[in-house]
Order: sequence, then structure tokens, then C-alpha cells
Amino acid sequence: MSTRPQHAVESLADDLREWLPTQRWFAAKGAEVVDLRVDRAAMLAPGLIHALIDADGDVYQVLIGVRDEVPEGPVIGRLGESYAYEATQDPELMAVLLELMAEGRTEGGVRWTPEVELVTGLRARPIGVEQSNTSIVFGYHYILKLFRRPYQPPNRDVELHRALHRVGSTQVAEPVAVVETDDLVLGFAQRYLADAAEGWATATASVRDLLAEGDLHAGEVGGDFAGESARLGAAVAQVHADLAAALGTEVVKADRVNGEAESMHGRLDAVLAAVPALAEHEPMLRAAFDAVRALPDGVEVQQIHGDLHLGQVLRTTAGWVLIDFEGEPAAPPELRMVPRSPLRDVAGMLRSFDYAAWQLLGADDDHQRATRAAEWSDRNRASFCEGYASVAGADPRDSPVLLRAFELDKAVYEVAYEHRNRPDWVRIPLAALRRS
Repeated sequence: MSTRPQHAVESLADDLREWLPTQRWFAAKGAEVVDLRVDRAAMLAPGLIHALIDADGDVYQVLIGVRDEVPEGPVIGRLGESYAYEATQDPELMAVLLELMAEGRTEGGVRWTPEVELVTGLRARPIGVEQSNTSIVFGYHYILKLFRRPYQPPNRDVELHRALHRVGSTQVAEPVAVVETDDLVLGFAQRYLADAAEGWATATASVRDLLAEGDLHAGEVGGDFAGESARLGAAVAQVHADLAAALGTEVVKADRVNGEAESMHGRLDAVLAAVPALAEHEPMLRAAFDAVRALPDGVEVQQIHGDLHLGQVLRTTAGWVLIDFEGEPAAPPELRMVPRSPLRDVAGMLRSFDYAAWQLLGADDDHQRATRAAEWSDRNRASFCEGYASVAGADPRDSPVLLRAFELDKAVYEVAYEHRNRPDWVRIPLAALRRS
């Protein structure tokens, strides 16, 4: 292997062109990479290279392991007689990252800055279910999220977690370290919640229990989720209150509200061009988005989660915790920081309850199972809103025009997402639109 990391990674250019499009976090999945260059590369430790790679204008963070024997992680290519591979799958190399954070070191222009005193000597293991990033867990203490597509500060995930921690929020995990260069935020570490269960998994387990007992109602099944939905609603409302206390609120006038409606129409235009099956719902969607224009001045906005759904919440023994405050993945970083209505988060969670209920049904499922799925969705959506109102002092359903528009806008996004990534699932948001 070349003694210079930059040269080593550049020699892998052809291999990286083939390897990058196969990764879950690659933006244009399956697309051919035409123009690839190595922005920078540094040796973090023997056998561990950190690289920032520009592929057709998008910058990706890649950690490359180098060893002589066949590695555990996916092979990228060969460097002489050695193998170059995806280092995040190598527990031994990932353990190095904890040492870098704990010591507050700078290697090759990458700063590893602790915000608390860190315990070292912990075993590292990757979490393999993420779509956009890669996270490494250290023992039962910390979790480090590596942003695969890093962008310039301020990083929304980091800043909102810090703001919530400052005001004493118990609905987020404590920040413990940040990884960055002079112009990019590369990673963010927090306390690891070892006792946590993912919201999506617990919700879909409840749906599965109900469908297995097809002659019972949702409130009669042992896995009834309504109580948790109410507690989750209260937790989301508390996060909104804490964000308002930490970062403030503002009231927007008609021009901003009209701009929001225009954005919804624009997103609909784009998805209609790609998914003709959406066309039958266009009149209903246009009417709902136009109704937003008639709202009076005085819509309150603030920082919100921005991409809230059941996969972004964890149930711990102490209550619900929200994670991943990066914002809407499809939005440019500069727009993610724009204050939005808290009802956007509510709408995202309401759509997620509907998804949890209906994704377990096939296209040929009988009327009884469909009735039970609808009942589960309605029950948990209502419980969530009631829980939210218990903290916020106002029920989200008291703003029907805006909430409906946000829900439908989210469903349009879901149609586009499923069309690109899981074509078999397009039926779920399309069916929701038919029921709207």
C-alpha cells in the first residue's frame, strides 16, 4: 500500500465507482458514478483510512480498512497485496474511534472533540439497519453516528440535541462528542440507551397481535398500543415545548403560509410526473393544499424534529425518547433549519401509525383484517393526539386544515419514496389517499 493515504484511496477510484452505488446510504442508488475524486484522505491509525470522496458532486464519508488477510467487512478492492474494505464492520478498527474521541485528538484535519469524560476500552459494534448514516455502538455506553453525506455546520442533529440537553429535556439522549473538520460535521456521539426498543418494532408487533386475533377489537388484545401512543404524544409535545423554550418561536403571516402551500403543490407536481397512479388523487390533494392559503395570519412556527415517525423514537424504561433530528432527508441542509409548524411532526407520526397498521396487509387481504387495521390506526392516532394535547394544551385535531394538508403532503412524499426504493409498497400511501 502507498504510504500516502491520498494516493492509496485514489488508486481505488475504479473500485469505489462500482462499490459506492451498492451502499444503502448512497444518494442515487444503483446509478453509475461518472466523476469521482478524493477530496481528502488521512490515516487515523495503522490500517484505518478516513476519506471524503466526491461522487458526481455529492461528498461521502468512507472509512477504509486495510489488511493482508481477507477481512470481515465488504471488500472494496485491492491495494497491492492487501485488501481495502468497509472498516465500519471491523470492531477492532472501530474501537480506535472511541480512543480518538476520548483523547480529543486531531488526525489528518479531523477533530474528535469530547463533550463529557468518556470511558474507553469498550467493544465496538455497528448497527446495520440505517438508511442514511452508519452508527457504531461502544459497549453499553455510547453510540457514534457517522454522517455518510456530511455537510457544513451548523449540523441540525447536533445543534438541536445540544439545545434540548441545555434545557434539561429527558426525551433525548445526552450528547457526548462531535467529529468535524474546519468545514464539515462528520459524526455525533450520544449516550447509548441500552434498554430501548424501537417504536416501529413495538407498534407493528401490536398490529400483528391484533391481526392474529381477528375476531377481537384493538382494545381487547393484550398487545394494545393505545397507552403507549398517548405517552408518545405527550413526549413529542414536551420536545416541542422544550425546543420552543430553548430556541424560541415566531408567528408567520400569510405570505409564508402561501409559500408553504406553493411548496406542497410543487412537490405534488414532481411526484405526479414520476408516478402516474397518483393522478386520480390530484383534485383532492390540490384542494387540500389550496385550503391552506385561506388560513388567517398567525401560524406559529419553531424548530421541530422535522422527520418524525415511529422509526425515530425509542421506548426506554423511563419513557419515550426522540432520535435523529437531521430533518427531512430530501430537503437541502439550509432549508432544514427553517422554523416549521409543530403540526408537521404530528402529521408525520399520524402517517406512521397508518403505515404500521396497513403494511402488514397484502393486496388480497380480507375485509375483516382490513377493518382491524383501520381500527388500530384510528385508535392509536387518536390516542397520540390526546397525549399531545395533555401537554401542549391544544389538540392537533383542532387545526384540521393545516394538519390534513401536512398529512397529505407526507403521503405524497411516501409515494415518491416507495416508487424509488420499494415499488411493492407504493400501494400503502396510495391506499391511504383513497381513504382520505
